[in-house]
Amino acid sequence: MKEIYLILTYSGTVMSRFIRLATNDEFAHVSIALDKELKEMYSFGRINPYNPFFGGFVREGLDFGTFKRFENKTLTNIYTLQVTNYQYKKLKRRLNRMCKSNKKYKFNIYGLFAARFRYKIKRKDSFYCAEFVKRLMDEAKIENNLPEVAKPEDFKRLNNVNLCYRGKLKNYKVKINLNEQQKQIN
Repeated sequence: MKEIYLILTYSGTVMSRFIRLATNDEFAHVSIALDKELKEMYSFGRINPYNPFFGGFVREGLDFGTFKRFENKTLTNIYTLQVTNYQYKKLKRRLNRMCKSNKKYKFNIYGLFAARFRYKIKRKDSFYCAEFVKRLMDEAKIENNLPEVAKPEDFKRLNNVNLCYRGKLKNYKVKINLNEQQKQIN
């Protein structure tokens, strides 16, 4: 068995404030990571942290991009989910393929706005964050109880997810480092 990580965030950007206002939800974005340190974290969002108008498939990180730019504002819930080795390999292969052809993917802005009303607008090679993470999970045959049109908040209610961290995203790395130091002492 392996663990994957689902990262729900609210960064305080204009777009995230708009999403929060429209949905009345705590979080406006979801990412998926394959490692505890969140070095392999992916989603659909801003390609350039200084330009909210161009989005697509992005590799995200604690030390670069949008999360670095808004590190003092970004709040998060990080969840773990147990998956089989087969499911983990399927996720990793799919993400590797997407990374190799990342330019072809676009941000599904129409789908994002329609999701507010639980209405699906599907566009080829185009996703918003929750649509992308749900699709990855479906393709990897990870059982989930997500609605057909998912929002970031829906990932909180997945069966078998465990909250492992809540707070500022920038402080998550500190928590990881402290846990590693504690293991070395014991």
